[in-house]
Amino acid sequence: MSTSSTSVMWFRRDLRLRDNPALLAALDEGPAAALFVVDPAVWDGAGAARRAWLAANVLSLAERIPLAIHHGDPREVVPRLADGRRVHVSAETTPYGRRRDDAVGGRVELVPTGSPYAVGPGLVRNGSGGPYQVFSAYARAWRERGWPEPAAAPRSPDLVPADSDPKAVRLLEQAVADAPLDLPGAGEDAAWRRWRAFRDDGLRHYKTERNRPDHDGTSRLSPYLHLGVLHPRSLLAEMDTRSTYANEIAWREFYADVLWHHPASAWADLKPALRGMRYDDPVDAIEAWKSGTTGYPIVDAGMRQMMQVGWMHNRLRMITASFLTKDLHVWWGVGARHFLDLLIDGDVASNNHGWQWVAGTGTDASPYFRVFNPVTQGLKFDPQGDYVRRWVPELAHLPGKAAHEPWKSDVGYEHGYPPRIVDHAAERAEALERYQAARV
Repeated sequence: MSTSSTSVMWFRRDLRLRDNPALLAALDEGPAAALFVVDPAVWDGAGAARRAWLAANVLSLAERIPLAIHHGDPREVVPRLADGRRVHVSAETTPYGRRRDDAVGGRVELVPTGSPYAVGPGLVRNGSGGPYQVFSAYARAWRERGWPEPAAAPRSPDLVPADSDPKAVRLLEQAVADAPLDLPGAGEDAAWRRWRAFRDDGLRHYKTERNRPDHDGTSRLSPYLHLGVLHPRSLLAEMDTRSTYANEIAWREFYADVLWHHPASAWADLKPALRGMRYDDPVDAIEAWKSGTTGYPIVDAGMRQMMQVGWMHNRLRMITASFLTKDLHVWWGVGARHFLDLLIDGDVASNNHGWQWVAGTGTDASPYFRVFNPVTQGLKFDPQGDYVRRWVPELAHLPGKAAHEPWKSDVGYEHGYPPRIVDHAAERAEALERYQAARV
């Protein structure tokens, strides 16, 4: 990297120029060098779709600014390239990110400003000074605390030219070329176009449309929020913060807060009550779940949507998670890892605590009795079967709600759709029996 800069701006989960306080802090010191490091610990653990999405957004940022792209362990790469200069960052909040930053900060002056959240994890506290355990109470306090206005965008950022490692650039370019699916438009401008289209046409209907996977009623902004291509504070500034959509942003911040206070909960049960739960490891059934061939149309539609586009409607995330944990009796971490492999918005805090919410080991006070019925869920939220027919072509010949129950049709299986791998009623009873035994 060029050493003509005053400081270094190290981009991570903040791949944007607008509303980026860390970038402004770097520029306040004078000319800055912009850096992105492809971290093998993150890169190698991600699936092809997640790598491609990250790569596409890094390369999009590199088209707008002179971004030095390097590959290697940031604990070695950042101090070497900083060469004694201050390094500005958005504060990281995940367990791995915090450990990495502590290590880097031991070798360079690391200056954190802002975070990927409207309210940084750990800042919303209850009256006793502790963290909130329940979402509704957290959300009230989160709104009462509030957040800063969006940071100004630098009109002409004074970023000095810097050399990239050609191998690192080729690694990103190859990841995009090898993407296993069609990626959404990458970069800040594409993210803002998506937000404005949703803000103008979808936001007012979100409360009623958000649970309908057969409709385009969600914002589809989670992949951009995950990488900080958009900041949630920017969105909150353009909406009614009492709205249902603002509540969904609060859920994202709540889960980040839970992980901040309980870093072990990334891959261990948050609540101890069900740590004695008995789980199964049905290899063939797990593979049927992953491949969308369980014989339950709404479950299979959701899993196939994720495989084909790297994203899944949130209602389907709950339905498919419930099926794995409560119909197949599989530990939630198996599903969480699979989701993180495939989802381009895969976020450890939201993903893993969402799984725990469904599994009954997380933040919900009394979740052990909640078992989603895949048939009634499908009939309620995809009443005409359009979502199922879109993702499960073997059922495209079944009209209306018949797509949810092919076993009731004389021609339901004539195009090769598989029979049900389990009986939901029997497995529901089994799940409740196991939950009760674990709670004793």
